[in-house]
Amino acid sequence: MRLKDKVALISGGARGMGAEEGRLFAKEGAKVVLGDLREELGRAVAEEIAANGGEALFVTLDVASEESWRQAVAATVGRFGKLDILVNNAGVSASGGVLDTTAAEWDRVMAVNAKGVFLGTKAAIPEMQRNGGGSIINISSQMGLVGSDTGNPAYNASKGAVHIFTMSAALRHAKDGIRVNSVHPGPINTPMLSDGFADPERGRRVLALTPMGRLGEPAEVAYGVLYLASDESSYVTGSALVIDGGYIAQ
Repeated sequence: MRLKDKVALISGGARGMGAEEGRLFAKEGAKVVLGDLREELGRAVAEEIAANGGEALFVTLDVASEESWRQAVAATVGRFGKLDILVNNAGVSASGGVLDTTAAEWDRVMAVNAKGVFLGTKAAIPEMQRNGGGSIINISSQMGLVGSDTGNPAYNASKGAVHIFTMSAALRHAKDGIRVNSVHPGPINTPMLSDGFADPERGRRVLALTPMGRLGEPAEVAYGVLYLASDESSYVTGSALVIDGGYIAQ
């Protein structure tokens, strides 16, 4: 098993990519903590993992709250004794261009997508230092690496912030044995994407720009996250793993 005896905390673990990462991590031997505000969905995923022979815990987590992160990390360590892996997966989307985006919407997106990653990383590092190391994986987006006329500027900017923050954190904590990497998915078949594709024309435009001509599946991202979480990537830090069907290679 690739994560045997590891303990992982995954934000946004109630559905989509976060839930798929939780299932895969548990299958690979990790004890999994799923953090989310969607309590009913999150508990259902944790129960599913347990029914399949894994170990999982659901915790209520508001990623924009420093106290909520403190409680989630404390619950993780209290239940499983340590924290080896953090996946900052929680995120929100938005629509519209610069002129359509209100200051309140900008703040909402930044609070979850950028501040949430910062707070999660800040909360996890002391436990990882005590444990002699760990792996932090920050879920960004292909839109964190390129400009776009189809994406919302607040969303793009928040994911670009995750990319640069990841490299900075990786450099600061390499000597602690803590690896920090980012993952940059393209359009993935998740509930959040469905919300963003309420405008069918936008969906057609995005797929037209994806060389593989299809949406990715959550499992295709989860296996990349699994690699970065595992000891197989022990010499990988500060990197950006792109899983986007060729979108930014054009």
